[in-house]
Amino acid sequence: MTPQSTSGDSAMSEGARNGRAYALLTFTAMCWAANAVFGQLAIGEVSPMVLVTMRWLGVTVLLGILAQRHIRRDWAAMRPRLAYLYGMGALGFAAFNGVFYVAAHSTTAVNMGIIQGAMPVIVIVGAYLAYRTRVTRLQIAGVLVTIAGVAVLASGGDPARLAALEVNRGDLLMLAAAVMYGTYTIGLRRCPPVSPLALLAVLAGAAFVTSIPMVAVEAMLGQMQGPTPKGWAIAAAVTIFPSLLAQMFFIRGVALIGPGRAGVFINLVPVFASALAVTFLDEAFETHHAIALALVLCGIGLSERGKTAIK
Repeated sequence: MTPQSTSGDSAMSEGARNGRAYALLTFTAMCWAANAVFGQLAIGEVSPMVLVTMRWLGVTVLLGILAQRHIRRDWAAMRPRLAYLYGMGALGFAAFNGVFYVAAHSTTAVNMGIIQGAMPVIVIVGAYLAYRTRVTRLQIAGVLVTIAGVAVLASGGDPARLAALEVNRGDLLMLAAAVMYGTYTIGLRRCPPVSPLALLAVLAGAAFVTSIPMVAVEAMLGQMQGPTPKGWAIAAAVTIFPSLLAQMFFIRGVALIGPGRAGVFINLVPVFASALAVTFLDEAFETHHAIALALVLCGIGLSERGKTAIK
């Protein structure tokens, strides 16, 4: 599923190619980080499952227009795997986003961004469990350091709270969401080798269909809230930025510099999330946040270095 470089890319100088890729991938990380801020802003403006439905309906419609050629070309390859692709979209897009936005009601955007930064390490663990992918000692160290960072965050920097299993509910939900998306990422390995845009369109459609019963349950529980004018604006923002543009820019960035180098930019998500939350939500960035962020980034760094040791 790795996008192929075009003839225009080949003619582009390495410096220009790198510069364009770095700009696209940095913007991608910022869009994904902004999703935590959007989750906080949505509180009281639109309920979580309604937001999920609006988000993936919007993406499905837009990709249905923009990716028609890719979908028609790759439909024969995707059709036999539709059940699998439906499960992927349901887990990685609908369920992940649903839990993500529910978590926003009981934790901060800073916490959400830092925990989201643990996803690369979750993928390493999951890939080993699913495929027995080789894991180096540095990667194991990275996993342990990242877990320590998440523990510091979830306990609010108080070890006594962790010992007494008194952790923030929203942080636990966010960790569960990260595991869901990590599982989805691992599952991408078994997707058919088709155009990323065609694949994204099918996954988005599956997420929209899955979100309908999620909204029904929310309504039965008396927790459904239609969007206010501000809620409509937030739904439009999450549709365009973290869903559509971020995915398309990430695909383009991979085409320019390759998946290995492009994946490193995901590490910017917790940094941007912290900065955006402090700037736009006036959230406090306390000592335990700094310690947790440092541990998570250090863990990711160790894991990345560990990858290079695998020949």
